[in-house]
Amino acid sequence: MEVKVLNVSGKETGAKVQLPEAIFGIEPNDHAIYLDVKQFLANQRQGTHKSKQRNEIAGSTRKLYKQKGTGGARAGSVKSPLFNGGGRIFGPQPRDYSFKLNKKLKVLARYSALTYKAQDSNVIVLEDFSFDAIKTKTYIQMVADLNATDIKTLLVLPAANNNVYLSSRNLKKAKVITVDQLNTYDVLNAGKLLLTTGAVKILEEALAK
Repeated sequence: MEVKVLNVSGKETGAKVQLPEAIFGIEPNDHAIYLDVKQFLANQRQGTHKSKQRNEIAGSTRKLYKQKGTGGARAGSVKSPLFNGGGRIFGPQPRDYSFKLNKKLKVLARYSALTYKAQDSNVIVLEDFSFDAIKTKTYIQMVADLNATDIKTLLVLPAANNNVYLSSRNLKKAKVITVDQLNTYDVLNAGKLLLTTGAVKILEEALAK
């Protein structure tokens, strides 16, 4: 798949780049995408939720009233789950939500997500660039020139660039990552995928290995 290379002003540079078919033109696997996104979201969970059971409630252990003759149900402790302030039955306990997926499946999911973006013409290739200073206004102008002002964008750089990253950090609909941070969830969550030529080259090299 051949794509024209644009500059940060949204104008064609005259160059073209070939997106590898093995990455951007495969048969998408929806179930692999589902599993990878499920794992990504599960890994974001802290799992620190906790409620107290009856043995953890602070309170007297004396019997509230005599067993028989009151006309009411028998009760042995104020910490019973039946009373306000008592323990909770089967409440949430701290746990680890993460689970394992095979590397090949995660790669398949990532390539499937990239294929969907390419099929929908939502992949924009930019020439390698950098900002002279940290300015959010500069990043906003770049996105506007690319006709993606009200669209979630994911910019993938070949290596960390502090000026570009910090310029985008305050924008809700913009995210900047490096190639090694590329994941299925971020690709699908973005309306437009912005790749630099350097990032495309690294993807090709990774594929060759």
